[in-house]
Amino acid sequence: QVQLAESGGGLVQAGGSLRLSCVASGSTFSIRAMGWYRQAPGKQRELVAIITSGGITNYAESVKGRFTISRDSAKNTVCLQMNSLKPEDTAVYYCKALDPYTVTWGQGTQVTVSS
Repeated sequence: QVQLAESGGGLVQAGGSLRLSCVASGSTFSIRAMGWYRQAPGKQRELVAIITSGGITNYAESVKGRFTISRDSAKNTVCLQMNSLKPEDTAVYYCKALDPYTVTWGQGTQVTVSS
């Protein structure tokens, strides 16, 4: 099984930047894709960005050009660089891992962007 540990959330003013990290442990050899999702109060959880084991990426239209997802296979880590942050980016951000059998979610990290 896989365990995920997220970090890097915090409070930042509009226009600022944050870098989120997600470290995978356990049976990491089976992971096929990892991604970041977010959920704001009263809203549905939504995709932010994903990256496959082959390096293919996909982004939500609302973050394209501002956020970048990357991976470090040697460290079993996926990161999300968040630039030009807006108040509407405020949410709990969750790391997700997909293997052939299960989906694993991290605990979440709070990102708050003030006006």
